[in-house]
Amino acid sequence: MKTACIDVGLKRIGVAISLDGKIVLPQDAILRKNRNQAARDVRDVLHAWEIEKLVVGLPKDGSGSEEMERRIKHFVSLLALDDIDVSYQDEQGSSFEAKEITRGQFRHKKDGKIDSIAAKIILERYLDRI
Repeated sequence: MKTACIDVGLKRIGVAISLDGKIVLPQDAILRKNRNQAARDVRDVLHAWEIEKLVVGLPKDGSGSEEMERRIKHFVSLLALDDIDVSYQDEQGSSFEAKEITRGQFRHKKDGKIDSIAAKIILERYLDRI
């Protein structure tokens, strides 16, 4: 099953895909200008890769996690994904882990690489769980 994962942030959306349920590849992050543009860009990526399942990272047990969960679920509703199954996965620590594993590999700019590596980590956790 072709699966994608998004790590929704206020400025960038990390994206990762798995075409075989085993290997997970980070993609270019989506830079968020506004939520409608971001939703359109996410939909375009999902349709281009013919994604069948979308995994969305959700913060758990953090300060402000309820507010972020509400915002993330609202964003997912804007995607209007009638033909794609959506699941949620705890994203706790994924951004920190992404920064740690990439330390020294590239400068941590605000280009979304870390966000997409975090999405990769979230998707790997999900695939390990199912």
